[in-house]
Amino acid sequence: MSRTLFDEAVALAPAGEGCWTGHTHPGWANMIGPFGGISAAALLHAVLLHPQRLGEPVSLTVNFAAAVADGPYELRARPARTNRSTQHWWVEMLQGGETVLTATAITAVRRDTFEMTEALAPVVPRPLDLPRSDPARVTWTRRYDLRVVEGEPPATWDASDSGHSRSLLWMRDDPHRPLDWLSLTALADVFIPRIWRRRATLVPLGTVTMTVYYHAGPQQLAETGTGFVLGQAQAQGFRAGYNDQAALLWNEAGTLLASSHQWMYYKE
Repeated sequence: MSRTLFDEAVALAPAGEGCWTGHTHPGWANMIGPFGGISAAALLHAVLLHPQRLGEPVSLTVNFAAAVADGPYELRARPARTNRSTQHWWVEMLQGGETVLTATAITAVRRDTFEMTEALAPVVPRPLDLPRSDPARVTWTRRYDLRVVEGEPPATWDASDSGHSRSLLWMRDDPHRPLDWLSLTALADVFIPRIWRRRATLVPLGTVTMTVYYHAGPQQLAETGTGFVLGQAQAQGFRAGYNDQAALLWNEAGTLLASSHQWMYYKE
C-alpha cells in the first residue's frame, strides 16, 4: 500500500540510541502547530521502533507542556522498567533543546483471558448512509472522512447551550489506510473540544493531557482494516477553566478498540 500523508507525518529517522528525528507536516496543521493526535502518534511510534520494546501498547499518556512549533523535532524514548510481561516507557519531544511534550507508555504481552465488553456500541445509522461532514476549519480535518451521527460543530458561534456535550461520529483516515495503533491514537483526538460543542462559543483552549487505552490487539486492528471507526465523546464537567473528555471507539462490527480521557483548559 502506498505511503499516505499520515505515514509521512509520523515518519521518524534514527538519531542515536533511543533517539529519533521527525518533522511536522503541513497537511496536519491545527490552529497553532500540528494536530495533537498526530503528535501523540509520533511519540508512540518512537516506542514501537525501539529495539528493546516488549509486547504491544496498552496505554499512552501525553502531556502537552508547550505548543509544538512547525518544523523539526527530536524524540527520546527509553524503557524506565521492564517486568516479565509489562514495560514502562518515558518519552519526550524536544525542539530547540527544550521539552515540548512528555509521555509515558505501557507495553505488555497480552494473554488469553476472560473477555467481556460493557461499553457497547450504540445503535446508529451505518456510515455510508450519512453525508460526509466538511468542517474545513483547520487543515488536519481534511485528513479524515467524518460522518456525524450527533454533535456537528456549531453552524454559528452564538453562545447557545446545546444541553449536553456529547458527540457521536464515524471516522476513518482519508486516504484510507489499514488501522494500526498509530492511527488509532490520532483518531482518539479527532473530536472537537467539548466546550465548543456545549456552548457554541469559540473560546481559546488547549489539551493539557490525554490518555489512550488500547483494547485492540493485532487481530482487532486487522479485522477493522480500512473500515470506519465509531467514536463517542462527552465531558463530565466544566469548572474553573478546565474540563474533561471521555471517549470510546468501536469498529463497524461493534468491537471496542480504545477508550480515552483528556483534560483541557479554556479561557473566557
